[in-house]
Amino acid sequence: MSFLGFMWSHGALWLAAALALAIAELIAPGFFMVFLAAGAASTGFVLLALPGLPVLVQALLFAIFTAVAVGLGRRWYHQSEVPTEDPQLNDRTSRLIGTTAEVCDAITAGEGRVKVGDGAWKARGPDVAAGTVVRIIGASGSVLLVEPA
Repeated sequence: MSFLGFMWSHGALWLAAALALAIAELIAPGFFMVFLAAGAASTGFVLLALPGLPVLVQALLFAIFTAVAVGLGRRWYHQSEVPTEDPQLNDRTSRLIGTTAEVCDAITAGEGRVKVGDGAWKARGPDVAAGTVVRIIGASGSVLLVEPA
């Protein structure tokens, strides 16, 4: 096979696609194109070893290799916890626990709304009138659990 024949073989095209996807991952990181690049590279190497596979088989190989790469990546990601100094970094409700808020819609029958910062949150707790200051003691989903301060 000549050099030009290699350059335009399906295997080389898959490898070029893998390189393009890897470069795209570097330019716009999102940690998903790397799996596509791994699938394309694996398909390219198979096609260099076994040239002439039909396009449908190539697409199936790409899908299988990409699925395996995603599975391995997810497994690695879940096993590799990133230590942080702030374990509540992305848990807004738990960050509010211990702070105070003002009741903006009276809490009646155990439910109402409280003002936290510039927003209003649903709240559960003992019945209190609007304007009362309450302490946030917990959260259930996006509903704050409060008690009179």
